[in-house]
Amino acid sequence: MRLIKAAAAFAVMATFAAPQMAAAQQVETQTPAVQGTLLSVSAEGKSEARPDMATINLGVTTEGQTAQAALTENARRMQALTQALRRAGIAERDIQTSNVSVHPQQQYRENQPPLITGYQANNTVTAKIRNVNNVGRVIDAAVAAGGNTIHGVFFSHADPDAQLDIARRDAIAEARRRAELYASTLGMRVHRIVAVQEGGGFSPPVPMPMAVRMEAAQDASTPISPGEIETRVSVSVTFELR
Repeated sequence: MRLIKAAAAFAVMATFAAPQMAAAQQVETQTPAVQGTLLSVSAEGKSEARPDMATINLGVTTEGQTAQAALTENARRMQALTQALRRAGIAERDIQTSNVSVHPQQQYRENQPPLITGYQANNTVTAKIRNVNNVGRVIDAAVAAGGNTIHGVFFSHADPDAQLDIARRDAIAEARRRAELYASTLGMRVHRIVAVQEGGGFSPPVPMPMAVRMEAAQDASTPISPGEIETRVSVSVTFELR
């Protein structure tokens, strides 16, 4: 009986030990020891593409003898401006109020308190234009409807991840090219990639200065040049050379 119990206990211990040994072998298979020379390469990839979306900050500035008068006139003209944006093809979800303010206009006098000469009201909206070919037409429509402040045009990509992916592929290809160069120079070859780390991507919006836009808005048709946006990604890749 004692021999039978001992044999059973050994069988149970073997059952628990077997999966642990298998797991250990699996980990060792996934991360084999480095047998060659490690080479770390930092590389940068980029994508240059025409933007397909623009954002405009525009609005209305009005003046009045009282705050109420300035704000009432501003509201009337701002309503006409937003209606013009919709007629120009801007969706309701792409129009967002970014600033509303009313402040006194003061005349400063020596040794006397400031004299309030009137009030100024400001209302600004941010509009997204999902077709950059319509930017000039939208600006013209806004100014014709009573808009008199334009704070700039910012170009961007509606899907920035697509441009980042192009830059990522370019970065990896450049890292591989450099690794092959080092390996060839050292009389070795690239055996495998040990690790990859992304340093981050950058795809800034491209602004168009306000002064240029305000001057151009006086013309019958506002010229727009979206140019291209450069998207960059940096990576650090560790290779094993043999």
